[in-house]
Formats: sequence, C-alpha cells, structure tokens
Amino acid sequence: MSANRLSLNTATTKYWTLAEAVAGAKAAGLEAVGLWRDRVAEVGLEEAARIVSEAGLRVSSLCRGGFLSAADEAGIAAALEDNRAAIREANALGTRELVMVVGGLPAASEPSGPAIPDGDKDIVAARQRVHDRIAELVPYAREHDVRLVLEPLHPIFAGDRAVLSTLEQCLDMAAEFDARDVGVVVDTYHVWWDPKLREMIARAGAEGRIASYQICDWILPLAPDALLSRGHVGDGYIDFPTITAWVAETGYDGDIEVEIFNADIWGTPGEQTVETMKERYASLVEPYL
Repeated sequence: MSANRLSLNTATTKYWTLAEAVAGAKAAGLEAVGLWRDRVAEVGLEEAARIVSEAGLRVSSLCRGGFLSAADEAGIAAALEDNRAAIREANALGTRELVMVVGGLPAASEPSGPAIPDGDKDIVAARQRVHDRIAELVPYAREHDVRLVLEPLHPIFAGDRAVLSTLEQCLDMAAEFDARDVGVVVDTYHVWWDPKLREMIARAGAEGRIASYQICDWILPLAPDALLSRGHVGDGYIDFPTITAWVAETGYDGDIEVEIFNADIWGTPGEQTVETMKERYASLVEPYL
C-alpha cells in the first residue's frame, strides 16, 4: 500500500507526545500528521513546528478553532482572541486548514456537561452567532493564509459542541465566503448517517470546499461519554468504500486523517494503533480513492 495520503491525527494516539506521534508516523511510512492544539501547546509553537519540519512531514490540519456561539460580550471576545491565536498557530505550523468545532448552546455548562438551569437554548440564534464570528475572523485568517474549516458534528453533540450538524448547514454558512477562506471537513463519524450525504459531498467538491477527509468508525454500544465511541475503520457501521468513492469523485486529492477518540484504543501501544490504521486504510479506503 501507499500511505502517502494517510495522516495520523494526534487525538488517535492520545498518550503519545507530539514528538512521539511525529516519530511514530514517520516510522510507519506516513507523510502527514493532523495536530491538536493541546499537543502543540505542550512543547510550544516554535518547537512543534521544528519537530514536524525536521521529520519531513506535513501538517494536514490543526484542530481546533471554534466554540463561537457565546452570547455574552466577554465570551465573544474570548472566542475571537482564541481563534486568532489558532489561526497564527496554523500558519506557523505550515497548514492552511484550521478545523472549526463551532460550539454548542450557551446552556451547556461545558462539553459533555449538564445543561445550565434556565440556560440559553436558542439554537437558531446560536447558529447566527457562529456565522457572525466566522465573518469577523475571515479577514484575519486570509491575512495568515489560513482557511476556516467548518466541521459538522453528529446531532448528539448539538447541545454542547456544535450547532452545525450536517454538511448542508456548513456549506450554506460557507456560501457567502470564498472557498479559499471557508471550507468543510467530511468526517465519516459525524456525517455517515445523512440521507443527503452524497449530494452534499458532490456540492462541497464542486464548490472547492473539501479541506479534509477524516475517517473512523461508528461503534456500538455508545460509551458513557458518547465522544469516546469512535472505532477503527471497519469495526462499526460505516460504509467506507462508498463514502470514500463519493469523496474521490469530487477530485479531492488531499490527506486522509484518522481521528479516533476511544479509551481502549488510547490504551493500546501507539505503534500497534498506527499499524491497524494502515491495514484498515489499505483494505477499506485506498482501493476506492
């Protein structure tokens, strides 16, 4: 197999440091890594950029920006400041793609937390605030040659993480912006169930907005924390050959990230996890590209 498009997202090997993840990816013959900002922060931006560069790898994306749905002035200001920092980090790391988990309802006490009694549950207003913050951030992102990449999350996360649940919602929000400024990510875990998925993948491709293709499986039973219910490709319910073919039909030729949140996989030696990634990619994804 050729692993030149396969990218290790650092969330998949949670207990590897950035240096370990980069070394593990390189040793496995991968050419790219997808970085989470927590791993970058642990060593500092300059050192993170050096580690990746000296390994000869590219950064397929940086995760995450977003959480733009705050309704109060302090929350709005904090979100804009954090996202401007994320934009600068993406630029310094050499990636154009900043993945945006746009944020849930103000009624969420925290991600995966209980709702605040009498909290703001107006999801329509929350989506409008996300749009407004994206509009404010686009000029700054353009100055730094960074694209804001809207990620639809499965509807079970609409309350606490993302009020955008479908590719169609993300594409509609992106429509007024240039495709080099605002794109979308096709994450199989979040969108596999969507009856309009093929149509929306085709639309995203035609509009030049597919910034990333992320893969992992939907497994059952759900973990007590639903966020941790992702599995290796092939272990669950997602039809990867079909969805991959739809993405390939658009002409997308970018990196394909494996991003898995799963406590059992996190407890597995990283080298074993990466080898499983490669095997599943070779059998269920690569032949359909």
